[in-house]
Amino acid sequence: MEFEEWSNGLIQDFRDRKYRMVISEVTAAEVLDAPLEIQARYSELKAISEYLEITDESLKLLTQYQKHRILGSRYRNDMLHIALATVAEVDILVSWNFKHIVRFDKIRQFNAVNIENGYRELSIYSPREVTTHGKEKKVRRNEVDQTNS
Repeated sequence: MEFEEWSNGLIQDFRDRKYRMVISEVTAAEVLDAPLEIQARYSELKAISEYLEITDESLKLLTQYQKHRILGSRYRNDMLHIALATVAEVDILVSWNFKHIVRFDKIRQFNAVNIENGYRELSIYSPREVTTHGKEKKVRRNEVDQTNS
């Protein structure tokens, strides 16, 4: 799998409590149709996560995203993920969805609506940009290089 290394690295970061994981009702619904291995991993992570329920406030923000036509109605759940994270003041939304979520133009549009509605901007990144996986080796190598100078 193309992104497995980075996804597993981020999951390990959550297990190690380097980051606080937040999941939502939307994620729970999406996992219902996933393979058993994914469902098992989700159950494990849910136990160490904060859980967000869909609220009237998040639905109002979703309506604003729809009004601005950031994404088509077919991608309602993608917009709801972003609304939930925004309302909950999550620091970073992490996604591999480069088509609808992790895109500079879409991030700017979502954040323009967020600001217009009194919310702060939401940072959106891929797991590769967030995980500490692979960065430990680089830091150690730099430390060694600096001491040998």
